[in-house]
Amino acid sequence: MSSGPKIMVFKLREIVYTLILAFFVITLLLCLVLMFTKKSSSDAGEAQTNTNVTQSGSDITETASVEANPTSAAGNSPYIAGVYTSSVRLGDAEADVQVTVSSDRILAIELVNLSEATEAAYPLVPSALENLASQILEKQKLDGITCSAQTRYTSQLLFNAVSKALSIAKAAESS
Repeated sequence: MSSGPKIMVFKLREIVYTLILAFFVITLLLCLVLMFTKKSSSDAGEAQTNTNVTQSGSDITETASVEANPTSAAGNSPYIAGVYTSSVRLGDAEADVQVTVSSDRILAIELVNLSEATEAAYPLVPSALENLASQILEKQKLDGITCSAQTRYTSQLLFNAVSKALSIAKAAESS
């Protein structure tokens, strides 16, 4: 048993493959760490939004699209009959929540101008609005509306849009 130096021969191709594999493993680990740390911080922000009932107005903006019939505003009517629209920002796109009211009732709540791409990216939006609309049309008021745990943030966004549209209908009454 000689204690001489041991000679190891590496081919350049093996070194290059090892470096490429190491690069991909490090990149994958870095992406996983960034993805999970960012998600945990956004969850805390969403929980804060859920506890705060009044959501910031940056996601919902009113539009100038109001078709009202001022001749039907008589007496103690809660609304001026017409079609009121409130926009909802969904990522980079916008959709409109359209609320149709008569002088004393909420007649319809619909989602308009929702592109197929946006609907595919946000699949809970149509079903959440359908659930909200059925409850609001049944109760004829915004109090006591419930939603499932899976759609609570989407429902909150849509509920705020419906509320904005109805407040435009009520505000138009005083003018």
